[in-house]
Amino acid sequence: MALLLNAGIIVKLVLILLLFFSVVSWAIILFKFFQVHRANSESERFMDLFWKSSRFDAIASQVDRFANSPLTVLFNEAYAELKKVVDGNAKSDGSALSTDLGGIENVSRALRRATNSEITRLEKYLTFLATTGSTSPFIGLFGTVWGIMTAFEGIGKTGSASLAVVAPGIAEALIATAIGLVAAIPAVMAYNHFQHKIRVLINEMDSFSTEFLNIVQRNITGK
Repeated sequence: MALLLNAGIIVKLVLILLLFFSVVSWAIILFKFFQVHRANSESERFMDLFWKSSRFDAIASQVDRFANSPLTVLFNEAYAELKKVVDGNAKSDGSALSTDLGGIENVSRALRRATNSEITRLEKYLTFLATTGSTSPFIGLFGTVWGIMTAFEGIGKTGSASLAVVAPGIAEALIATAIGLVAAIPAVMAYNHFQHKIRVLINEMDSFSTEFLNIVQRNITGK
């Protein structure tokens, strides 16, 4: 603490900036941890319900139980679009669902829109973690270089290069690099972890979209 309090104004500003990056990064890490954990667990339970149920309307009545799962968003969007197409075709020619009229393609587009929306939601704030991980060491290094410059300036003024004169300035300067690494390492680890978890969820959304369209084609259109 004595070294921090006695640091120069530039080094103090660097440390404040790094502290800001670190605090915000940890807030994001905690938020994303709970968000991704709930998304994974509720997606597993939703898929159990999806495969056990034989009717879309029965599933739709229970999706509120899995509000944090991206798969329920896909299901809601696709099911709503499916009902629109079915109702529209029934009014026009009495058919259930016509692929010739683009019914399946409408559902497919709804699934793609919902998938893109959920990917954006899941990846929100990860850019800040990546920025923290990539820039914090350099910000800390800047503070260190500036501190060493100040230390050598002090050596020049005192005309003494003894350890007692040099060590405090060098130690003060190295604190900035240390804090930069403290901010960067958790951010990089968390970013890689969440990217992996989100890729798993994206694969699940792609698989769900394919299965949903297959069910629509097989059981509704009879193809």
